[in-house]
Amino acid sequence: MNSMMRQSAAVSSGETGELERKTIKYEVKKMKIATVGDNCMDVYEQIGKAFPGGNPVNVAVYFKRYQHQISYIGAVGDDQYGTLIKDAITLKGIDTSRMKVLPGKTAVTIVELEQNNRIFKDYDEGVLKDIVLSEDDICFLQGQDLVVSSIWSHIEQYLPKIRSGQNLIAFDFSTERDNPIIDMALPYVDYAFFAFDEDDEETRKFICKRQAQGAKCVVATLGSNGSIVYDGNHYYKYGIISCNVVDTMGAGDSYITGFLDGILRGLSITECMQEGAKNSSITIGYNGAW
Repeated sequence: MNSMMRQSAAVSSGETGELERKTIKYEVKKMKIATVGDNCMDVYEQIGKAFPGGNPVNVAVYFKRYQHQISYIGAVGDDQYGTLIKDAITLKGIDTSRMKVLPGKTAVTIVELEQNNRIFKDYDEGVLKDIVLSEDDICFLQGQDLVVSSIWSHIEQYLPKIRSGQNLIAFDFSTERDNPIIDMALPYVDYAFFAFDEDDEETRKFICKRQAQGAKCVVATLGSNGSIVYDGNHYYKYGIISCNVVDTMGAGDSYITGFLDGILRGLSITECMQEGAKNSSITIGYNGAW
């Protein structure tokens, strides 16, 4: 294991205590939640460190703050980064028994920090595109209370089968606007998330249009401008929670997790947005997604 790998392992295991200190306490039924899809190593060449990441991985880890029963399904390569990612997720108390180890490279994203904002540079998808969900995987996902995935996960073709009628499905479409996966996935998605910069007419028209394709709610995260949600009847706006910003990596995924936990608890949309902002404020206070 090279020096970057040693540093990464130390950060990943060392953050466990931070996560435990930030565990959110309340009386609620533990839900069965599965995240499925992409993962990667976020490599910060400027500081010589690397951190496990990827939307479904991050969401799985952040849901542990809420004390639910969490599983992650995804593909890693048979290399050192793949081992590191699986070990780091497992250390967080997440069920990784359905992860796939495939011949080849684990996905890697090169990240730069500019004034504490993360800038994504080169990306190598590695074995992610080769993921195949078995019938047993699909049956397992059908039995979850909530399934969370993303547009880079290569699982959109499985959504009709995953949707059992009993579970909820959430999907992160990131900054994509016209990707054909959006049209393919939305009829099977309850909560859709997109990333924008501002609450303007274009943003509102877009989320209104996408909500009409089947989602209960479409959420647009707006970075430092907060978030906006459309549920088919009303637009809801919420700001941010002020905090010391160290690294914005994982901010959106943290928001998604907090928002969805609110949904599972039966909170109002505005309360869910507040929970998303609160959870995000925890994550951006340290380096790396988690």
